[in-house]
Amino acid sequence: MLPDDCATCRHDCAGRYGGRVGDWAAVVLAGGAARRMGGVDKPGVPVGGRAMRDRVLDAVADADVRIVVGPAGPVPAGVRSTRERPPGGGPVAAVAAGLSLLPAGTTTVALLAADLPLLTRDAVRLLRDQLADPAVDGACLVDGDGRRQQLCGVWRVAPLRAALGRLATARGGSLDGAAVRALLAGLTVRDVPWPGTGPPPWFDCDTDEDVRRAEEWAR
Repeated sequence: MLPDDCATCRHDCAGRYGGRVGDWAAVVLAGGAARRMGGVDKPGVPVGGRAMRDRVLDAVADADVRIVVGPAGPVPAGVRSTRERPPGGGPVAAVAAGLSLLPAGTTTVALLAADLPLLTRDAVRLLRDQLADPAVDGACLVDGDGRRQQLCGVWRVAPLRAALGRLATARGGSLDGAAVRALLAGLTVRDVPWPGTGPPPWFDCDTDEDVRRAEEWAR
């Protein structure tokens, strides 16, 4: 069944998702002001001939449900879109908006920044595999220096929802401007180095130079 709170969803999805219980979903966070790139629509910037947002969606093409959270814009067929509250309220508010649209019974969700043009299905599968350990609430890729890529991870829905509730309570009911680090602070997170070869799937594009590097890798 659809969640009750679909007020911000920009699609009539009753026919597509009605009665459907998903095993896993993907929420792609496409907000942010992209100030270091002159305020462009960063998720729409092409790498290898395709928008970064669409390349991330390709990496989770086998998810039961895919949701993009961010300003209104085109999304591929079968993908839902919504907006965080308030608009521009940051990644934690976007996570809450995305989770509010998950079908009942969804157990696992990938939370992914929309500026990960080198992300692959193999990388997402590696993260999902970590949740075979019942002691783990979620798993994130780490870069070559061991830094956790907080918006390149897969999570159990129940503890993630609980963490959102705790954080909202601690902040007087508002998630506006909340930090992702604060959201994840009480969760058991497994940091996962990328063991494969080729471009680093955790690489995010915050500057024009990052986009140029990603273009070189994507060739």
